[in-house]
Amino acid sequence: MDKQQQYKRVFSHLDKNGDGKLSPPELQVCMGKIGEELSLEEAEMVAQLMDSDGDGLLSFDDLVKVVEGANEDERVNDLKMAFKMYEEKEGCGCITPKSLRRMLSKLGESRTVDECELMITTFDLDGNGVVDFEEFHHMMACS
Repeated sequence: MDKQQQYKRVFSHLDKNGDGKLSPPELQVCMGKIGEELSLEEAEMVAQLMDSDGDGLLSFDDLVKVVEGANEDERVNDLKMAFKMYEEKEGCGCITPKSLRRMLSKLGESRTVDECELMITTFDLDGNGVVDFEEFHHMMACS
């Protein structure tokens, strides 16, 4: 079963009245099932924010965008956590050749600082000798 089919199955399960749209009360029940309590007012606000055609209801496409967007947000958060493990000093915002060497060593891969400089050069888009989060994100998207 591919993603689209899975989404359709979930959508039809959530669409209790079968009208092809998720209403705020249906959204409220859905969120309750996954442990997130929403008031009806909050469900209405969420529906309005995510609704693409202005009818206050969520279509199948709206649901897919929400799920895909959440997946992307989760992926970016995971990348941020991974990036922090490689940073020179927490919060400095960059991976240096030394910090890359240190992390690779912890992972059981022995590299020299020169080898790490060469690795960084590959993804150092602005040429400053370090990898910032945007460059790290690009690097991970390429792998």
